[in-house]
Amino acid sequence: MAHEHHHAAPATADHRRRLLLVVAITGVIVVAQLVGSVLTGSLALLTDTVHAVADLSGLVVALIAATLMLRPANDRRTWGFRRVEVIAALGQAVLLLVVGAYAVVEGVQRLFAPPEVPAGELLVFGVIGLAANLVGLVVLHGSREANLNLRAAFLEVLNDALGSLGVIVAAVVIWATGFQRADALAGLFIAALILPRAFVILRETTRVLMEFTPEGLDLDEVRRHLSEVDHVVEVHDLHASTVATGLPVLTAHVVLADECFVDGHAQEILRDVQGCVAEHFEVDHTTFQLEAQGFHVDVEACSVPRTG
Repeated sequence: MAHEHHHAAPATADHRRRLLLVVAITGVIVVAQLVGSVLTGSLALLTDTVHAVADLSGLVVALIAATLMLRPANDRRTWGFRRVEVIAALGQAVLLLVVGAYAVVEGVQRLFAPPEVPAGELLVFGVIGLAANLVGLVVLHGSREANLNLRAAFLEVLNDALGSLGVIVAAVVIWATGFQRADALAGLFIAALILPRAFVILRETTRVLMEFTPEGLDLDEVRRHLSEVDHVVEVHDLHASTVATGLPVLTAHVVLADECFVDGHAQEILRDVQGCVAEHFEVDHTTFQLEAQGFHVDVEACSVPRTG
């Protein structure tokens, strides 16, 4: 029976220059906030510093992934390194979960025994962190939807910017009212920013790695559309997954009326089912196996006997 493979893997854009610039900016943030957290003893600033370290680690991994993704596919790696961006995003999600959990535990402890934090120094380092993060957001803004890797990087910098804003608010509250627990509350606020985003990235990367059906793709609808193509009798063994961002793939066995293999219509119907999926579901990489009614593969007959 006929097999058809439609379209090659699309090329990926080069986002390394943006990532390299953001890595440098985040490195400056880490150094500045680390000095500030040592000088002030602030939990909010320490949590934001650790968050920035996680950001930096994730961005370095993202930069490596962006480099590997540009390597061409070959016979041993038919998709190239496209899925590296998913693995990189998963690593960033794990880092964020660890940082968020630490901030929750330490923040609760400090609510009961708040240390004294100097508001002036805390405000200075919070402003430095916010300014640097805003620059990073501007750099990544144009490519944040390009793939999971860059989306994760953008969300990390965004959360870090909000964390710096929390540090600034805590510093102002402590300076104005002397309420030292504002620092612990700011640390918990940063944790509340980190954890939901980490779970979202974790869920999305897990869906890809487990080869779940791409979100928004209804296989019942796909089956219905394919079944409505002229001369298609049945559709079975329908599978769909995602290789990387913007690269969904779909495979199916399509049973045709017997006469299609006699009068030469099979190739025409193959083009029809490919066009149907591409037009209605925006899936360009498809593999269809065309079968006659009653076709059955005898697996035992195809197996190669083992020799001692």
